Amino acid sequence: METTTLTPQTFRGIVVKTAMKDTATVAVSRYVKHPKYKKYQTRTKKFLVHDPESTAKVGDQVTIVGCRPISKLKRFQLASIDVAAEVVE
Repeated sequence: METTTLTPQTFRGIVVKTAMKDTATVAVSRYVKHPKYKKYQTRTKKFLVHDPESTAKVGDQVTIVGCRPISKLKRFQLASIDVAAEVVE
């Protein structure tokens, strides 16, 4: 009998909103082929991410990891901030 270890879902995306306490909204884009027309297109989905220290800022590129349900819509945690957004004055 084989033992398999389940790895949680991991995505990379861009923070688009940080208005809520301990929560960030991350947009994850993927490049998919249309089943009928065979043309490639970009699909974007937004996820609510748990960010307990509120370290993520709008425009940051982040890595998110699936976790247990934290609230009705939050199913991901912030794993790391890969590229910080540039500050424009």
